[in-house]
Formats: sequence, structure tokens, C-alpha cells
Amino acid sequence: MSGPADTPPAPGELRRRLGVFDAVVVGLGSMIGAGVFGALGPAAREAGSGLLFGLVAAGAVAYCNATSSARLAARHPRSGGTYVYGRERLGDFWGYLAGWGFVVGKTASCAAMALTVGSYVWPAQAHAVAVAAVVALTAVNYVGVHKAAWLTRAIVAVVLAVLAAVVVALLTSGEADAARLGIGHDATLGGVLRAGGLLFFAFAGYARIATLGEEVRDPARTIPRAIPLALGITLAVYAAVAVAALAVLGGGGLGAAGAPLADAVRAAGLPGLAPVVRAGAAVAALGSLLALILGVSRTTLAMARDRHLPHGLAVVHPRFGVPHRAEAAVGAVVAVLAATADLRGVIGFSSFGVLVYYAIANASAWTLTRAEGRPPRIVPALGLAGCLLLAFALPPSSVLSGAAVLALGAAAYGVRRAVA
Repeated sequence: MSGPADTPPAPGELRRRLGVFDAVVVGLGSMIGAGVFGALGPAAREAGSGLLFGLVAAGAVAYCNATSSARLAARHPRSGGTYVYGRERLGDFWGYLAGWGFVVGKTASCAAMALTVGSYVWPAQAHAVAVAAVVALTAVNYVGVHKAAWLTRAIVAVVLAVLAAVVVALLTSGEADAARLGIGHDATLGGVLRAGGLLFFAFAGYARIATLGEEVRDPARTIPRAIPLALGITLAVYAAVAVAALAVLGGGGLGAAGAPLADAVRAAGLPGLAPVVRAGAAVAALGSLLALILGVSRTTLAMARDRHLPHGLAVVHPRFGVPHRAEAAVGAVVAVLAATADLRGVIGFSSFGVLVYYAIANASAWTLTRAEGRPPRIVPALGLAGCLLLAFALPPSSVLSGAAVLALGAAAYGVRRAVA
């Protein structure tokens, strides 16, 4: 017997095929892969022994953003995420600015994840491996989001198994010392906030769930359930990994580590586990890349439908039911970046853009009425303030480059409106 989920989509619309479990896995695939192997080191360099406070700050802001996004996505279950919410609740410009920041920042993040794959799999040919990864995962997304969700599920299972093994091994080793979890004089408020901004990059994966609003079954129930679940699981994983790594290396040692988790298992006297960690890092980065391409292409689709990007990208494949032109365009840009760019500093740039994106999401959630499922007003208020605080606490180069890109997008919007 056919139900609403089996109803064929109207021409130009995407098929609703994802349930709560698949949506949670898409979020996990992005969040866990994006940060747990890469962001802990840079964050520890900023916060030192105050790393866990930075994690709490990032998690608190992410919770507010997740709650606001979930309520908005249930009210506006269409592809595009905050691009749609900002346009519907605040006006066309704010939606455009959110979409612009998301597409630019996350396209760069795609390239960063691809280069992470290359650096772990074959360091001498990192760029070539990165391009191959982009091409392969773009092809997976091209033939249907359902296949991508199954692949993401497998990747998340492998990564979680590796992380569980690392946490158990570190905490049960003779090198683990609870005294290293104490807060020392190296922890400052500014350092904790900078660490929170960098770690926020790792939590931003729940946006993938919201941007898939047009492909989720019963979005009014599925999205508000999936986003907090994905965020809660990620918080628990990050906290466990951070505590285990700090107990072995301490804040200073973790900040100085080139490959934090691999260095931690070697310091714990378990060098045989290091290759497993490297493999897990590569698989995690692939999971992030898969989910990132998925989310960026959906926002590109939404902006192309409204002619903020070339309208030729606003086409859904008649057989696979995916925005194939948007996916191919995103994949091509990411492949070029992965082949040519050094994106070691992209985390700060991407964090700035994503924090602005969520600031607009919280401002949009503030306008919801009680009948529309508005969260308690304190949630979007704290989310908006927290996003701006973490954004402007980032290193000055990240703030300046992020602001410049947003200004460029705003100027392009103004020119388009003037000549329309």
C-alpha cells in the first residue's frame, strides 16, 4: 500500500526518501569526519588546558543553532536551509547572504576534506588523491541520495569503531593521567573562544540535514528529531576523544601534535594502533566530503531556482531525482581547488562564513510565532549572540577574509538588483 512517502514528486522536485536514521547518519558523517581528527590540535593550540571549555562553548552555540534550524526546517521543508529561512522570514537579501556564505565556505571545506584524504592515504600525491576522491564521491551523489546515505552509514560505522578503540586504548594505558585534565595558566578567555570558533567548524554538519529538507520523509517530525540526535551523539564522541587525548598528551602536547590522535596512541605506547587511526582519519574525511558535496549542491539548487546563481543549475535529473547539474558544478569547482590550492588555513575562513550563516538562522527563528513551533526566545537570542562572538573571536586573517567574501557577495546582489 502506497503512502505519502511513495507519492511521485512533481516535476522539478526532489523525492522524499530519507527517514530519521538516514538523516542522523548524514549529519554524523559530516560532523564527526570534519573535526575529530583535525580540529582538536589547532583548538588545543589556542586554548591549551582550557580545550574542554572551548568544546562546551562550541557545543552550546551549536545546540542553539540546531534547535533554531530544526524548527525552521520543519516549517519550511525545502532544499536550501538558511538560504530559504532567511528569505522567507527576514527578506530576500538575508537569505541570499546566508546562501552565499554557505556555498563559498563549504565549497572550500570540501576541498579541505579532499586534501585531508590525500594527506593520509598518499602524502606524496595528496593533490591527485584529493581530486580522485572528489570525482568518485560526486559520482556517488549523482546517481541518487539514497545510495549516498547507505555509503555514509558504512563510513560512520567504521569511524565510530576506530574512535571507540582509540578512546578505550588511551584511557586504559599506563600513560593516561587525570591530572592533565586540570586547568592551568595557559587557558585564557580569548583562547577558549578562538578554540570554540575552530571547533564549531566540526559541529556544523547538522546543516546537511536541514538542507535535505526536500528529500526527508515527514519533515515536520523527522528534522526536529534528527538534528538534536546527530548533535548529541557528536558531542558525546568529541568529549570522550578530547578527554582521552588530553589525559595522555595534556593541552600543550595535544596542541603541538601534527596528527593528534595518531600521536596520542604512540605516546600511550600503542604504535600499532597508529595505522588504524590514519585509515580512520581518511575514511572520516571521505564521509565529510560526501555529506558536504550533498549539502552544498542542494543550496546551489535552491539559489539557482531563484536565479541568484545560473538558472541552468536548477535542474533535477528525471531518473535519479537529484540536482545533477548543481552537483557536477560543485564537484568541478572543488576538484580544481583540491588540485591547486593549499587550504591549511581554511578552517577559520569556513568557520566565519558558517557562523554568519547560523546567525541569520537564529534571527530567522526569532520571527517564528508560537503556532509555528517557535523555540523559547532565549534559544535564538543566545544562538545569535554566540555565533557573532565566536565569529569575531577567530584569528584576524579569518575574520578579514570571511568579511571580504561576504561583502563581495553583497555587492554582486546589489548589482543584480540594480540591473534587473
